[in-house]
Amino acid sequence: MSSRSIGARSRVTVAAGIGAISVLGTVLAGCSTSSGDTSADAGPAQSGGTLRYGLSTAPTCADPAQAGTNQTVYVTRTVVDSLTDQDPETGEITPWLAKSWDISPDAASFTFTLRDDVTFSDGTPVTAESVKKNFDVVKDLGPNAALAKSYLSSYTGTEVVDAHTAKINFSGPNVQFLQATSTPQLGILADSTTALPSEQRCAGAAVVGSGPFVYTDWQQDRSVAIEKRAGYNWASDVTGHQGEAYLDGVNFTVVPESGVRAGSVASGQLDAVSDALTQDAPQIEAAGGRILTRPNPGVSFFFQPNVSRGVLADQAVRQAIIPAINRQELVDTVLDPSFFPATSPLAHTTPLYADQSGVVTYDADKAEKLLDAAGWKAGSDGVREKDGQKLTFAISFSPAFAGNQAILELVQQQLRKVGVDAKLNLMSNGELTEKQGSGDYDAVYYNATRADADILRTSFGLDGRNLNKRTADPELDKVLTEQLATTDTAARGELVAQAQELIIDRGLSIPTIELSQAVGAGASVQDLKFEASSRLQFYDAWLSGK
Repeated sequence: MSSRSIGARSRVTVAAGIGAISVLGTVLAGCSTSSGDTSADAGPAQSGGTLRYGLSTAPTCADPAQAGTNQTVYVTRTVVDSLTDQDPETGEITPWLAKSWDISPDAASFTFTLRDDVTFSDGTPVTAESVKKNFDVVKDLGPNAALAKSYLSSYTGTEVVDAHTAKINFSGPNVQFLQATSTPQLGILADSTTALPSEQRCAGAAVVGSGPFVYTDWQQDRSVAIEKRAGYNWASDVTGHQGEAYLDGVNFTVVPESGVRAGSVASGQLDAVSDALTQDAPQIEAAGGRILTRPNPGVSFFFQPNVSRGVLADQAVRQAIIPAINRQELVDTVLDPSFFPATSPLAHTTPLYADQSGVVTYDADKAEKLLDAAGWKAGSDGVREKDGQKLTFAISFSPAFAGNQAILELVQQQLRKVGVDAKLNLMSNGELTEKQGSGDYDAVYYNATRADADILRTSFGLDGRNLNKRTADPELDKVLTEQLATTDTAARGELVAQAQELIIDRGLSIPTIELSQAVGAGASVQDLKFEASSRLQFYDAWLSGK
């Protein structure tokens, strides 16, 4: 058994030969925030003031375990702590509620030693029993908890070794689990919350965590208010300070219109806003503000075909659509240089990303030749046909990212040039989740953020969400399963690279762009930072001049 020091507060022990699990082995390259996310000229941090934040879409649920969209995680992350944290610059997993851990040689058991000085906001202690109750009930949560459930796949139970030692067991190797313990979806909640059914956990007052903030008001689809937790003193070493949050609180308001969000920052009505698009920057910057950006790791924005029905059941069609999309044009026309064209199912900032740009590249001639060879011929209206069937399908999507509709409208135009008719089906986040669960779609458009390559298994594995509605693919299923059991980073990287290649070859992912978080911040906002998965971290933020 080898040990490795992590800061002055604790020491992490890791089973011999699997140090690659505790250190992802890949620096999250390209993940630094834009200049201006901190302000040395503003002087030392000041306590006080309430930050007014404009969300682009409404949070779906107050429960961190059921948080899926970025806007939801921005809110839920503030009230919950996790067993571990992840360094946004290196990808290293560091202590938080757990001060140390041991991992079995086969990565099927993880034993965490908890701090003994942490309490939930209702005054009850955070214990090993708390960990057990949190993980035991995840399987019973609703469809919004898909990520949390995927992190705990093959979970067999938690042993309470003593009051502050929990041993989490799986039926087989689960290399991704350590990183999963740093996510808000596996954050630790009080017994009063875990005892509630899924729907009741979505109300703000029902959620009791140990985080630096607490909910004070939750108006579904309108606003959320949080205030700092008195006495909070157990932040991870990744953060910039210890002790209570600097802000008195944060008021989140739902402002769907991009121009209104930007104008509100420029006029001083809001301090910061989500999804500051290209056209918003001049207005915000003219008022002394700036745009904070960070690329998201995980699965790039893509449309995922339902391969069990319609024209997308034809693999040749799926393969042809990939080169029909001009991804650089999407970035140049709709977005800005802080965004990247997708070059793989994974974003380039994800550990173990493999460049597939030789295939995921724009080549309209190739697209047309593939469709010709598959028997899809141009019809009188320009839309290709085969055996009396039009080459048309619908893409279901939500406004989870403010640029989605404009991106897909341009994709629609690009596909039409090669004879493909794509219909756009805009719906709410809840409707899209329901649509995905029912399987009643031709293709769904979304992304999934996570700083671990196991997101491929979650998104494309037969035992994951399997939104492709595919049947067994022995070659792909084998590598997705084996990477989960491979503790050597280099060997795991080879398997993950094979998975990315196979996913593209099968046309199971039709990538468009890599998502970046773009936050418009007013001049008074200081140290508003992104964590490792490119979600905002309000704990270190403060307001100058307050």
